[in-house]
Order: sequence, then structure tokens, then C-alpha cells
Amino acid sequence: MRRKLGLIPAAMAAAGSLGFGAAALAQGTIKIAYTDPLSGPFAQVGDSNLKQFQYILDYINSKGGALGKKFEIVPFDNKSQPSDALLALKSATDQNMPFIMQCSGSNIAAALIEAVDKHNERNPDNRIIYVNCGAVATELTNEKCSFWHFRFDIHAAMKAETMVRALPKDVTKIYLLNQDYLFGQSVQRDVKEFLKKLRPDVQVVGDELIPLGKVKDFSPYVTKIKAAGAQALITGNWGPDMSLLIKAGMDAGLDIRYYTMYAHLTGGPTAIGPGGDGKVRAIMPFSENIAVEEKNAEVEAWTKAFRDKHSFDFYAAGFRTIFEFLQAGVTKAGAVDATKIAYALEGLEMKDFLGHPAIIRKGDHQILSNYYVGVFKKGVKYDSEKTGLGWATEATVTAKDLDQPSTCKMKRPK
Repeated sequence: MRRKLGLIPAAMAAAGSLGFGAAALAQGTIKIAYTDPLSGPFAQVGDSNLKQFQYILDYINSKGGALGKKFEIVPFDNKSQPSDALLALKSATDQNMPFIMQCSGSNIAAALIEAVDKHNERNPDNRIIYVNCGAVATELTNEKCSFWHFRFDIHAAMKAETMVRALPKDVTKIYLLNQDYLFGQSVQRDVKEFLKKLRPDVQVVGDELIPLGKVKDFSPYVTKIKAAGAQALITGNWGPDMSLLIKAGMDAGLDIRYYTMYAHLTGGPTAIGPGGDGKVRAIMPFSENIAVEEKNAEVEAWTKAFRDKHSFDFYAAGFRTIFEFLQAGVTKAGAVDATKIAYALEGLEMKDFLGHPAIIRKGDHQILSNYYVGVFKKGVKYDSEKTGLGWATEATVTAKDLDQPSTCKMKRPK
């Protein structure tokens, strides 16, 4: 029963390997530079994103694109480094692309926001919009907010509040383990803040930050979690830092609840395995079983077609929402012009993939849309990564529930 809770040369090689050849780079398309890790320890994240982007864009383009033009993804491998992401930005602006998209790494997001601001101020005839598809440090739409930055994922404080509200009353001892950079530090801070506000009875029995992508053996951390007497682990870890952590816990038989932000992404279900039945929860915009639960046959068929084509689940309903917002923004602007499109996106309200309201707040360019707390368990229609377990909705969080205040003081161009 649900509870409702109140880089750059490598880029072209990557493009070619994914089928983005010379024809894809033809004039007349609306190009979206996409920079995320396509090599190194987090490459699986970027590769999975690209496959879902292309599936979505094939659909968007089949519906006419925008202004008679098709959208096109141009990938750039940033190797999880801000410096390589900035090289991708330079290439995108050199080619007069109207959008740059990035999902992984709030440190990279912060660097892009600053660089895009500077570029657009100096080049009013060649501006670019930064589309944030998953870098969720709370600061990025608060004190670091920018007119040119649009975030299409709920931020860490929203996720932290959802996690805290989802904790059962009998869970009073938790362990925090997060990555030691802007995002992980944001999760650490925000979870503690909402525990004080909403669950002062909960004791934090352990609190650690780990170097991003450096830990290969999480068994010592699992030992500490067990020794601390934690009933639940709260983590914002993603990529191998999430998969290896959960696998170590499962291998050791650690009997706790896992509250995660990214266990539903590619690799997470495999790391959890059959032993994780009912133990792991994730905050997500979508799982294939939500379409079943909400009796949305059209969405179920659309995602099943992706599953039939690829070897992993379709989890990126939020990505389809992004591209539909961009399609609507370009159409509303009446031109492929970053300034006009940005103003067109402000305050824009649409239906998301599942038909629920989604809005880009004008004050900080933060999306508000429905989110879900899913539990990994047996007995669902669609399992994940052939584990025999899949995500079942345990709680639904509406866009209204997520409407936290913002401290953004945005400077708008004339």
C-alpha cells in the first residue's frame, strides 16, 4: 500500500561508435552537446544515458521535432573531470549549439554554470543554455543559480526530505555514507537538517565521506556500519560507489534498510541481487512498474519497446520530460535562439511522461514533478536486469510536496 508523502577529441569517436555519423552532424538540426563520463569508472552511466536519449529523440523527432528541425545529441566524454567538460562547452559554443546537457557530477555542474554565465555575457549573439539532467547539489538552484541553468531533476534537499519522511517510525539509528564532493556533501548536510526538523528521535551513528570513484573494497565500511548498530543506511552514492557499496553489504549479509538516490540506475539491481528483496529503496522519477501500477498502457508499451531493444531497464522518464520541455520551449520561442528559449522555458508547465503536472519554476529554473520511493522486491511484473526482482512503488511524492523554498536571486539578461 502506498503512502503519500507531505574532453573533446574523444567525443567524435564516441559519436561514431554510437551511430552518430556525418549524416547526424548535418546542418539544420537542433544540436544538444552532451558531456558526461563515457570512459573510466563511471562510463556505464554515460553510455546508458546516451542510449535512452537516442530512443527518446527518435520518438520526439518522429513527432516533428521543433520548428521543422530534428534534435540531435552530440556526445563529449568529460572523463568525470570539470576541465574536460569545459572543453566540451568550448566546442559546443564554437559550433553555435543552443544547448549543453550534463547529468553526472555537481562539481562539473558548478564549473559549467560559471563558464556558461561568462560566455553568454561576453557573447550575446552566441549564447547557450545549460540543461542539467542529474547534477543535484542543492546550491545549484539556490546561491549558485543562473538564468542559463535549467535543472530537470529534483535537488538533494528535496531527495533528503523524501528519504527522511520515508523512514519508518521504528528506525531510529542511521548511518550516512556519501561521496566527498559538492553533491555528497550536500546530501550529508541536507539529510541531517531534515532529521532535526522531522525526526529528532533518529540518531546518526556514523557519518563518512569517501573519495569519489576511488574505493574498490567497501567491506571495511560495511563492518563499521554493522558495528555501529545502524538500522538504515542513507547514501547518495552513484555509479560504482553505489554498486560496490551495496554488493559488499549484500555479500556480508548486512541486515539493514538501504535508502538510496540511485540504486535503480544501470548496475544497481545486479549489485543488489536476490538477497536484497525488500531491503533497498530508491528515490526515482520512474520505474517500468509505475506504468503498471497506474494502469498507463501507453507508457508501458513505450518502455517495453526499449527493454526489448536494449539489455537494461528504461528508467529515464525524466529524460523524456526534458526533451519534451525543450521541444515546447523552442516552439514557443519561435527560433533556435538560447535567450528566447530560456525565457520561453521559465514557468513553463506541462504533463510529464506519466501525465502528471511538471513545472519549471521561474524563480530558480528548478523542475517540480512527481517522484516515487521504490522498494526492490519480488512479485512485480517487470524485474530489473534479470534479477527476478524489480521496483514497486512504496510512496508517491507530488510536485506540490517537493516545492521547497529557494534562495536564488537570479540576474536576467535584457
